[in-house]
Amino acid sequence: VTGVEGSAALVARAAENARHNGLEGQCAFEQTNLFEAGACAGLGQFDKQLIDPPREGAVELVKSLAGREPRRIVYVSCDPATLARDARILVELLGYRLSQAGVVNMFAHTAHVESIAVFDRE
Repeated sequence: VTGVEGSAALVARAAENARHNGLEGQCAFEQTNLFEAGACAGLGQFDKQLIDPPREGAVELVKSLAGREPRRIVYVSCDPATLARDARILVELLGYRLSQAGVVNMFAHTAHVESIAVFDRE
């Protein structure tokens, strides 16, 4: 497992959580600015990827997947508009197929929902 996060505090928390669960030898965590083009380019090839961006979405990260596309991407979004924008790039430009989608109401009594979309590539 390789985790990439923009917040140093969350990277430290992830590393501590891996240690606490006896997984430190199986996990690596890095801090980087995920809004920069090519922020993850040096991380290598992955078979599966989970993307869980802030409200602004992950347009630069999604664009940077060209040439090293994982077989499956699970995209969790708190903003349907940025999910739609990024999904368009995944489907139309990178050749993914939207295979599953759903919403989860994690914020009762508000208008906010989490959207989850699974993209597959043959």
